Amino acid sequence: MAAFAFQTPPLLSQAVFDRADHLRDDAERLAAGWARAQVLLVDERGRYPVDATGALRWTSAVDVGAQPVADAVFLGVLGETDLWALRRGEVAEPLGEPRSGAHLLSGDEAGLVATALGVLNWHRSAAFSPSDGSPTTSDRSGWVRRTAGGTEEYPRTDPAVIMVVHDGSDQILLGRQHAWPRPWFSTLAGFVEPGESLEQCVIREVAEEVGVVAHSPQYVGSQPWPFPRSLMLGFEATADPAQPVELLDGELAEAQWFTRDQVREALEADADWGSGSDETALMLPPPVSIARSLITSWAVARTRPLEWSVWPI
Repeated sequence: MAAFAFQTPPLLSQAVFDRADHLRDDAERLAAGWARAQVLLVDERGRYPVDATGALRWTSAVDVGAQPVADAVFLGVLGETDLWALRRGEVAEPLGEPRSGAHLLSGDEAGLVATALGVLNWHRSAAFSPSDGSPTTSDRSGWVRRTAGGTEEYPRTDPAVIMVVHDGSDQILLGRQHAWPRPWFSTLAGFVEPGESLEQCVIREVAEEVGVVAHSPQYVGSQPWPFPRSLMLGFEATADPAQPVELLDGELAEAQWFTRDQVREALEADADWGSGSDETALMLPPPVSIARSLITSWAVARTRPLEWSVWPI
């Protein structure tokens, strides 16, 4: 059992809209709903239209076409409205960027953006069959691609682990990628390899990235991460801070242990990546990321008898 739990689910995991799988094959029903349907337009960079508050700005489906267009992806139903997504080369501003702006969305909106990007990104890379190289076309309202011979390809999700490595008390191990300026730090992460369990991947990735032997990996929760189409599986693991940190695979520029107080100070200062003052000692990942949820939940968890289980941020 994990030593802590999410204070709130990661933002991209909060959606409760109906994905309505049973409608994906019902062309007649979807055509009937098109007149009142809404379409989320997404540009080539994954940006989407927003209003002045940062919420999603939808386009009426009839302004896109008289009937469901071939490349549109059916996202599901919210209330009485069918929702679709469609990629366009250009989308009218103002635009939101999912990595930095998704925290302004509601749980359903964030989930819809994650679904749209994940499936649209898959379509972009699945124009040809991996089996024989023949062209594929979209079918089943965007949820399958087929060759002329009937071979089917389905949306792909790449599993990756992401973990809080701590000492069982008040220290946490964070890393900084080469492209990130100091003091940007985040959790360790990596893709699951064939023939590997999630727990094995946690231990391997920690060893490869920072040369530390971790143990007792425990699952905490997950979040889709459509960059381009990953599912981030959040874990905690324990390690001894006396072990030397060695950046073995070259993926990180730096890794170091931080205290719970340092992390709490960064949370109090709202020191996200790209914000904070020159005196900020630590900047944390943006609120939309599961890395931020893991770090925050670890930081506010009770570790001593006199501490509250939820620390007031």
